[in-house]
Amino acid sequence: MSEVQRMAVEVGDITALALDAIVNAANESLAPGGGVCGAIHRKAGPRLAEACARIGHCPTGGAVLTPGFDLPARHVVHAVGPVWQGGVAGEAELLAGCYRASLALCRRHGLRSIAFPAISTGIFGYPLAAATAVAVAAVRDFLRGSDLPERVVFCCFDSRTAEAYRAALTGS
Repeated sequence: MSEVQRMAVEVGDITALALDAIVNAANESLAPGGGVCGAIHRKAGPRLAEACARIGHCPTGGAVLTPGFDLPARHVVHAVGPVWQGGVAGEAELLAGCYRASLALCRRHGLRSIAFPAISTGIFGYPLAAATAVAVAAVRDFLRGSDLPERVVFCCFDSRTAEAYRAALTGS
């Protein structure tokens, strides 16, 4: 199966997905926040915040793994994307880095499926079309050299975001 066939776009609630891992669009302190991060922490329960506090920190462009606790997903990958600064502060490389780091955690821990939100496109202000292009390219490149994960879902909150991912996947 090609790397593109291993990627899917879905509109829905990432916290409802029963996959090996879902990705939290985290901040460097791994503290519960708003948006996707807040929703994941609420549904996972207080043990997730406790696990994140024990880890303490993750640099921008990196990712760390915790259990999923009360989520249907077995694990949460906390990926820290960059705050948009106009595209002049290495944002694309940092964003690609958090996708690669997330996928590397899957491979290292034998996880077969993972779902990503649109990292950095909310309060971090990364333009949607640019972020989805970086995300799809980073995932595609990683999957070319790895059997795991077998399935990558770009889980989108709305149809506008899903269309941006579909455009990036088809190259249009």
